Amino acid sequence: MNTDEKIIIANGVVIHPDDIEESFIRSSGPGGQNVNKVATAVQLRFDAANAPGLPERVRERTIKLAGQKATKDGVIVIEAGRYRTQEQNRADARARLTTLVAKAAEPPPPPRKKTKHSKGAIERRLKTKAGRSTVKKLRGRVDSD
Repeated sequence: MNTDEKIIIANGVVIHPDDIEESFIRSSGPGGQNVNKVATAVQLRFDAANAPGLPERVRERTIKLAGQKATKDGVIVIEAGRYRTQEQNRADARARLTTLVAKAAEPPPPPRKKTKHSKGAIERRLKTKAGRSTVKKLRGRVDSD
């Protein structure tokens, strides 16, 4: 994935390279003594609140889905340090951002259709209720007439 290319998520949803800011930090993951010397982990910052390539609905859902990864200002911070190289971690961070925005860009599910009980089901329920009622009435005291 080239760093200077636009990331096209869906129809009308685009992440511009200017909206992404990457900085490299020291990783706590694998790497042996190399971990203490080289900054291989990536901290990717994406300003979702001011991104021109996101429609308003997608922008709000992206920030909501990001949860604790989003700041109060609407900046999404993704840290990737799984791999031993900067390039792999950079690709991982961008893939995670792309997945998050793609999930936010999905159309909302269709509304639920309300259903009713069938007349037969209602009649059967009332009939069993009446049957239980008579059984319980018969359990009462017997009059000695």
